[in-house]
Amino acid sequence: MHKIAIFIFFFIISIPVTKGASGKWQSRVTGGAIAYKLTESKKVNPDFHGDYPTIVYLENLNIKKIGRNTNSADVAWLLSQGYRVIELDYKNNANATAISINADIIAINDSIAAGSFCGHKRSSRYQSYVLFEGYRISRNVPYFNDDPTVYNTPAEYKFGDMLQMDIVYPANAAVKVPVILSFSYSNSYATYDAETRTLTTANKDQRLNLAYTLAGFDDSFLEGAPANGIAWAIADHPKYCPWGKGRPADGRNDTYKSYQSNPDAARKVKSAVRTLRSLGAGLGLSEDIGIYGFSRGSTAGSMAVGDRTVPGFENAGFHIGVDDNVQAAALGPGVFDYTIIYNNLNDGDVNLETRCPWAWGSLETNLDFWQTMGAAYLVESADTAPVLFFYNTTDERYYQDQVASFKFKLDSLNIPNTTLVDYGKGHSVPQTKDSLRKMYSFFSTHLHPPKV
Repeated sequence: MHKIAIFIFFFIISIPVTKGASGKWQSRVTGGAIAYKLTESKKVNPDFHGDYPTIVYLENLNIKKIGRNTNSADVAWLLSQGYRVIELDYKNNANATAISINADIIAINDSIAAGSFCGHKRSSRYQSYVLFEGYRISRNVPYFNDDPTVYNTPAEYKFGDMLQMDIVYPANAAVKVPVILSFSYSNSYATYDAETRTLTTANKDQRLNLAYTLAGFDDSFLEGAPANGIAWAIADHPKYCPWGKGRPADGRNDTYKSYQSNPDAARKVKSAVRTLRSLGAGLGLSEDIGIYGFSRGSTAGSMAVGDRTVPGFENAGFHIGVDDNVQAAALGPGVFDYTIIYNNLNDGDVNLETRCPWAWGSLETNLDFWQTMGAAYLVESADTAPVLFFYNTTDERYYQDQVASFKFKLDSLNIPNTTLVDYGKGHSVPQTKDSLRKMYSFFSTHLHPPKV
């Protein structure tokens, strides 16, 4: 740890401060070059790898601005929080509006992930965000204290880390806005350094690891939400260990490969929703909360959908007593009911078929327990939130089975739901204007955002 601290100290004092760097950036949205301005913070706090936390701030858009601060005031605030800020000036271009703007969001994230944006290197691949004018960010908001004995990985991880979320909200808002919460499909976790014999921060706060989230899948949905009058938040995935690892105490290594376990996941998800709702009033957010989930993030987010009350889920974590219902959910390919994994063999979920019995016993003798592991179990009545499912038929087959089974249960209870199919290929998220428009329209119907 001392070596890391010394490195970061010398890195900080040697950072070249660039004041007022400017130039042109080629925008996909406008079809031409737009002006950018880069300003470094005097309070830089590098990430673990020594790179700059960065905000790409989109201003003078052709969208009604909800935050009432001046752009200069919000940029100054971001600089005071230690961010490198890169302002992109759209000069009210006619195309700088909802849906179209997502193309530039994708390009921005891809560039940062590749190592250079606007010709400037070392923007953090883990702590960089696209913000619309009028928005600010509250980072590393704690929502649950992890229990190391659930996944027991690494063996040296004995005292639970805090799971956290980032909330992007309108500053000094003229009207309250709803918010969409996503559980990351990149896992944060404790890392043990054998050389120093200590746990390190190397893999904490990995929820926006661009290589495994937004840039890795050209996912612009969350960061494009403000163009539709909706704020957003992203939380650490409830499985606080590498996705391919985890084991019960005294159990087999990698028992939990490729899946999460309850009650751990559900109580974390419920606590995250309560935390967001509790803090929302002070951040210009309304009471309406939606869930957006993709892949392992869909499995996690689905635990917020049902209406069943489970004391072990409701009475754990933060802000107990605050409403943890959500008003809508868009769920991509994920796992919602573990009891159906054997319905079709050789369909892509061999890790589940092999390893779930290691943790939960045989399905035949422990059916009731297996049911409690999935989101379908939490759906009890028509009070369950409406759902939009999305998937591609060229993805792994078991995802289709999971959606079909969950949808059947929703239909049986007359719970509103719809399905978006084949918007792309393989394991991917909606990216086309038409598919994104359908996604945002779904949330607008159920979350009631202001018009922008």
